[in-house]
Amino acid sequence: MTTLELSEIGTGFSDISLGSQSVFRAALEALSYPGRSVPLEVTFEAPKAAQASSSGLLLALLEPGSLLWLSPSLASTDAATWIVFHTDCKITQQQHEADFAWIKNWDELPLLENFALGTDEYPDHSTTCVIDLALPTRSSISTPSLTLTGPGIAHHSTIDLLSATSAQAEDFVRQWTQNHSCFPRGVDFFFATNTGLIGLPRTTRIDISG
Repeated sequence: MTTLELSEIGTGFSDISLGSQSVFRAALEALSYPGRSVPLEVTFEAPKAAQASSSGLLLALLEPGSLLWLSPSLASTDAATWIVFHTDCKITQQQHEADFAWIKNWDELPLLENFALGTDEYPDHSTTCVIDLALPTRSSISTPSLTLTGPGIAHHSTIDLLSATSAQAEDFVRQWTQNHSCFPRGVDFFFATNTGLIGLPRTTRIDISG
C-alpha cells in the first residue's frame, strides 16, 4: 500500500451509526432481491481508485481485524489506505483466508474456489466478494446478460451492462455454477456500480442470455 498524509485521506461516514445502518439496509435488500440495483447513499469521501458503492459497502461491513484481500491494482492505491485507516482491517495476501475481497475489474477476478467457502457447520465463514463495474463502453454493451433465478426472485431477474467480455461472462457463470453447487458453502457476491449495489448470494442460479 502507498502511504498518504493524514490530510489526504478522504473522510468516512459523516455519521457512523446512520451511515452504517443505511449501507446495511442496502446490502440486505441487494442480497434479498438478487439482480436488483439498490442505490447507496454516499455520505463519505470515497477513494478515487474505486467505486463509491463498493467503498461504502466495505466501510460498513469491515471490522477491526477483518481480513481483506485486494486485487493487484487496488493494493497500491488510495482505496487501500482509506479502507485500512477507517476500519482497522488487515490486508491479507491469502485469498483462502479473506473475509472480504475487493476486486477492481474482471481482469483481476481470481478463481472463486480460491476464496474461503466456509464449512457445512459454519457456512458464514466464507469470503464476500465485491467487484467494481466500470461504466459500460460501446463494446461491453453487446456482451451477454446474466439471467438469475432462485430465492428472492419471482420468475427471473436480469443483470446487463456488466462491462465484461463474452469470455469473462461465460467463465464467471461456469465458476458460479460450481459455487452454487457447494451450498450451503460458497462465496457471496456484490457487483458495485457507479450508482449502487447488485447482490448475488450463493443460492442464486445463473444462465447467460442475449
